[in-house]
Amino acid sequence: MIINLEIPGNPKALKRHRHTNKDGVHRNYDPSADDKRTFLDLAFEKRPDKPLDCPIRLEVTFIFDRPKSHFGTGKNKDVLKPNAINYHIVTPDIDNLCKFIFDSFNGVFWRDDSLICTLLSEKVYSNNPRTIISIQTIE
Repeated sequence: MIINLEIPGNPKALKRHRHTNKDGVHRNYDPSADDKRTFLDLAFEKRPDKPLDCPIRLEVTFIFDRPKSHFGTGKNKDVLKPNAINYHIVTPDIDNLCKFIFDSFNGVFWRDDSLICTLLSEKVYSNNPRTIISIQTIE
């Protein structure tokens, strides 16, 4: 089985859980909860009938919007500079981007992200920011 998805918008990274202590009451919360819910909503129609429960190969391409510094100025404002790089080499880190997908899809696309045995991921720039995901079951 192969599931291919394309989620529009700049990719999101998983934020670390936070802990608070107010008046002796300890509270843990997930600052990424709303982002994960929104991400899953965009992918929901492509979900399998039941969460996958077998080894999985996951391929992900995180495509970020190019910063203005990659373009010229004035009449060349839409022209890409010759020294503009194609790979996204700044934060967010690729592992946090992947963890965001792992957590977002847990229990819906797969039983648990521990089923992911093979992972291929990259971060690049484009004028069309999005996340491209391919989920493949391994026989």
